[in-house]
Amino acid sequence: MIYSYIITEDLGWQSLSQWQPPDTPFMSFAYWQALTDTGAIGEASGWVPLYIVIYRSQPQNQSQITPVAVMPVFIKEHHQGEYVFDHVWAEAYARYGVAYYPRLVTSVPYTPVSGQRLWLAQGVTLSTEILQTAMAAIDSVAAQVGASSWHGLFVGDEQYNIFHSVSQTFNVSQTSVDNQQFERQSLEYPLFEREGCQFLWQNQKLTEWDAAGKSIPFSNFDDFLMTLTAKKRKNIRAERKKIAKHNLTCQIKTGADINASDWAVFYHCYAMTYAVRGRHPYLTPAFFEQIAKSMSKCLMLAQALDETGEVVASSLFFYDDPNRPNATLYGRYWGALAEYDSLHFELCYYQGIEFAIATGLQYFDPGTQGEHKLIRGFIPQKTHSLHRIYDLRFQPAIAKFCEQDRTYMRQYRQQAHRALPFNVDNMPEFNG
Repeated sequence: MIYSYIITEDLGWQSLSQWQPPDTPFMSFAYWQALTDTGAIGEASGWVPLYIVIYRSQPQNQSQITPVAVMPVFIKEHHQGEYVFDHVWAEAYARYGVAYYPRLVTSVPYTPVSGQRLWLAQGVTLSTEILQTAMAAIDSVAAQVGASSWHGLFVGDEQYNIFHSVSQTFNVSQTSVDNQQFERQSLEYPLFEREGCQFLWQNQKLTEWDAAGKSIPFSNFDDFLMTLTAKKRKNIRAERKKIAKHNLTCQIKTGADINASDWAVFYHCYAMTYAVRGRHPYLTPAFFEQIAKSMSKCLMLAQALDETGEVVASSLFFYDDPNRPNATLYGRYWGALAEYDSLHFELCYYQGIEFAIATGLQYFDPGTQGEHKLIRGFIPQKTHSLHRIYDLRFQPAIAKFCEQDRTYMRQYRQQAHRALPFNVDNMPEFNG
């Protein structure tokens, strides 16, 4: 097979192949179409999108080529909406009078969710050759726009492992990329690795298994609580009782049951989280209106209502088809119109856990950061990002920074793991 690529600015490539279902709702075409249509990505937002379309052809018939994979790359002049921070690198460039911008970023905009960063055609398996071709295209874009660097954020484990091998191997004789040029660039511009930490709730008992040896999911919220120490169970129950003391009730709506009025109140709540910091939301009402129509089967809205029935807080979740492997609930956007003790924990965590159990979802990803998630049963997980630096003068310092940062993050995850609230029988193993 021979691999080649083109770089385009629009989404027309979507009609050129049959594509595999995405690994998260945030890589669905509907989600990216909404980002595009409402200006969340584009020149005005500073997320200028390019799409690397990778083709495969038979050597004997190169006139028939088929798109097999696409990788998004953004040209950026800022760091907003990324959640892996390289501000200190930009400051170092500035001290030496060197331009750090533009920079290239491959990620899901405004969403710190780990997963695959390519769309793959039906029947195609992610391979070293595909990612080698993608890296060659990224290098070409960087040279054309004068980018200082490329940043692949929250890449999934499979892609991370292949990317890591790409930076160490140079077998590209079966691609249209010049082998010697790619080898030289890979040696000059290695991929630096950074690790992060997110917190993931798991819908599984560690003390009970089915006939196939698979851990059994929880039957209800109390079933989950019984895996925690007595003190932590008591604390969580006390937090949940505070909601009733505030004369608040909570309800869940999904899909088409979320009406226009619900969306209007939700956006008001969502915008408040930015207003208190003197900022404007990244996403517009039009964005949520569009995904309400195009992604309704993926959406869950948790609401808190006061004694008059008025909504005073909202939390929006996305979720996978429960029938797919590793089906996950994703907590993403929250806001409240007034301050209520423990309401954030109820609406963003406990309501999500109850929904995951009731729906049969295996995991619950509540979003980035926050040690307060630990004592509520969210387990620290390693995340990956990859970075390519095109100015050789800065590589040694950045390589050292990444090495020290990885050491720190491993220690942080280990300390976080020790703070988990589970009793001895239900304590998960530390996975690094």
